[in-house]
Amino acid sequence: MATKHLYDKTKYLILCGIAALTLSACHDDDDKDDGKGQTDNDELASTTGMDDYRYVGKDTKGFKAEEWYPGGELGTTNSTIAHSYEVETEAVNRADLFTAFKKGELLFEHDFTVTSTADFNGLGPAYVRTSCIDCHPGYGHGKRTMSYNADFMGNGYLLVIYHPVDGANSDDGPYISEVTGMPQTRAIYPFLPPVDERGIHLSWEKVTAMESGLPLQFPDGEPYELIYPELSIDIDAFNTNPKPTNLAFRLESTIGLYGTGLLDAIPEDSLKKQYQAEAPYVELNPNFWDKAANDWAPGAWYTLADGTKRIKRFTYAMTRASLQDGAGANAMWNIPNVSRSDRPYLYTTTAWATAMSENPEVIARIKADPTSPYYNDGTDEGIAEAVKVLLDPKTNQFDNAYHNFKPEMTDLNFWQFMVWHRGLAVPRARDLNDAEVQRGKEVFMQIGCASCHRPRWETGNDDYWAPSPIVANNLSLPTYPKQVIYPYTDMLQHRLYMKNGIHGSWCRTTPLWGRGLSGVNTGAEDRLHDCRARNEIEAIMWHAYSQKSDAYESTVRFYNLPKADRDAVVKFIRSI
Repeated sequence: MATKHLYDKTKYLILCGIAALTLSACHDDDDKDDGKGQTDNDELASTTGMDDYRYVGKDTKGFKAEEWYPGGELGTTNSTIAHSYEVETEAVNRADLFTAFKKGELLFEHDFTVTSTADFNGLGPAYVRTSCIDCHPGYGHGKRTMSYNADFMGNGYLLVIYHPVDGANSDDGPYISEVTGMPQTRAIYPFLPPVDERGIHLSWEKVTAMESGLPLQFPDGEPYELIYPELSIDIDAFNTNPKPTNLAFRLESTIGLYGTGLLDAIPEDSLKKQYQAEAPYVELNPNFWDKAANDWAPGAWYTLADGTKRIKRFTYAMTRASLQDGAGANAMWNIPNVSRSDRPYLYTTTAWATAMSENPEVIARIKADPTSPYYNDGTDEGIAEAVKVLLDPKTNQFDNAYHNFKPEMTDLNFWQFMVWHRGLAVPRARDLNDAEVQRGKEVFMQIGCASCHRPRWETGNDDYWAPSPIVANNLSLPTYPKQVIYPYTDMLQHRLYMKNGIHGSWCRTTPLWGRGLSGVNTGAEDRLHDCRARNEIEAIMWHAYSQKSDAYESTVRFYNLPKADRDAVVKFIRSI
């Protein structure tokens, strides 16, 4: 046990070293700075109980003037009230893209249906949600729910269904092939959903003891509570052939959308320097970083549609490299299953297509409607054949022997959606003049939180990649060249080892910017990948559930703080 404590102490010192390296590497200006954003001018503003409006854009104690604008000059909105996650960036206005931005906003908020106006049809045949905003309430993080219901506004959950490597409940293991990676629980008539929601069982359980041994109360006696989800799905709920076996289940929630265009503009050489800065001190995901070579591992590269290779940076699992082929661009296709010119294939599985082609009720419903695209020759055998082929993910929906559909989203509409997606601003920081916020930042830096939540980055030239619908039509997107930004993320993955943790164990460090406005924008304060944390304290303490956590020692330091300093850290996080 003494050896373990020595290791933990060493690990804490190492994390502090990473923080120092991170901060020194990202401050390239000539200001005298101690690595914590603190200048040597002791006369800077530090107030108690005063509004921030007279200090916005000015240096204050512990903060530079630029920190009021976490999205930089081109990516910050001055709005800090309800709907502040929905505001366009200055880059949108300077590029004369506001009209396109508003149309993209409409595409994000509108429900897709089977047959509707030209811009909003094409839902299904199987789908996750009818609109994007269903999962992103107020454009922010999804809400924690007590049951899984795709119609519940704000339920940002995606089911994760996989084969656990230990045959029980490991966080690790490959996705099942019988349903899609983002499993669909809804389908249009005449089909059945791949997963029937009536067979999904979700409950929230209390942690009764921390695996790390930390008590569930702080040394000063203040208690805290942690909860986690237990999820299961009945095998009979799978409308697939074959039905899956050896299953484990997790939840993943959507994150906020604002500021993602700025993260897309961080140059790859800056990302590489961050990996190199951390690699000597903490184990990084070997699929992304070759420690021996001090360089990218093959798994870090993503091949885009035109063959271009870029480094992965988006989603918890870091599966996407460019925002224009990232979670949002992808979701506009696979969440409602709406096709477009560059996505001629359905987001489905062969197992579901097979099950639907073998279902007598499905066949009978199609047989009763000679106008159905699945009718074929009208015989049971002919209908089954058409269903199996047309629902299969390998079938080109625009070029096949049974029915040639047309793209359901136009290139113009997809471009407008991406203008909106890339054009969402980050709300400005609040209360940086406040003495408690200033103390919170000081402690945040001292205990090592900045090891992973790196404050400051600079964007490059923002030579973004664009897919064929944008390139072929000579369309442009908002850009963010040479901006100083404060997202509070190192843009790489770490492991926390939580109970019923994230699938794959590794999770990208979530940006902290703007999260303090979640309540006024979304109506909820839920945090972490599955909304298990109901506030900042719970989110922080989950980092110390296991002594194996990459953030364990920093969190122990937080745990041992006096209450005034804990509250100050929380207030700081809510202010940035």
